[in-house]
Amino acid sequence: MTDQTPSTYGTQRKAAARNRVAIIEAAHELFAENPLVPLSEVAKRAGVGAGTLYRHFPTREDLILAAYQHDIDRLTTTADEVLARHSSAKAAFVEWFETLSAYIRIKHGLGDALHSAAAQELIAASWGPTTAAVTKLVDACVAEGAIAPGHDPADIIMLMSFLWRVANNDDGVAQGRRLISAVFSGLKEAPRPI
Repeated sequence: MTDQTPSTYGTQRKAAARNRVAIIEAAHELFAENPLVPLSEVAKRAGVGAGTLYRHFPTREDLILAAYQHDIDRLTTTADEVLARHSSAKAAFVEWFETLSAYIRIKHGLGDALHSAAAQELIAASWGPTTAAVTKLVDACVAEGAIAPGHDPADIIMLMSFLWRVANNDDGVAQGRRLISAVFSGLKEAPRPI
C-alpha cells in the first residue's frame, strides 16, 4: 500500500510531463545556440534540477533525440498553419523549408549523437510525416501555379536539401534565397520522364 492517492499520482504525472516538455524546449533553444551546451544549462533554462533532467533523459543522446523528434513533429504538423498565414503558397513553402533547414543544421551540429542506430531509426521514421507535409505545400503551389503538376514531393525534399548546406549567416540566407528562386524556375516545368 502507498500513501499516495490517485489524485496525487495524477498531479505528479502532470508535473513530470510539464518538466519533460520544458526540458525539451530548453534543449531546442540551447542546442541551436551551441550544440555542446552543458546539460546543467539545459536543466537551469528549463527550471528543473539535474536529477529531474537525468530521470527523463539518462544520456545526452536521449535528450538530443527527443529534442530532434519534437522539432520534426512540430514542423510536420505546421504545413496547414504556414499556408494559412501566407497569401502565397510559394512564400509558405519557402518559410517551411527554411525552418526545416534550421532544424537540420542544428542536427548536423550535434555530431555523433545522431549517428547511432536509434537516431537513424528516428530520422527514417520522420521521412513519412515530412513527405506528407511537403505534399500539402507542393499541392498548394501547384494550385497557385508556382509549381507544375507531377513533381514528386520526395524528390523536392532531396532537391531542397541544399538549404541545410548553405552558411548559417546572412550570406547563406541570401544564397539560399537565390537557389530557391532557381529551384522554382525549374519546378515550373513539368517533370520529364527519364
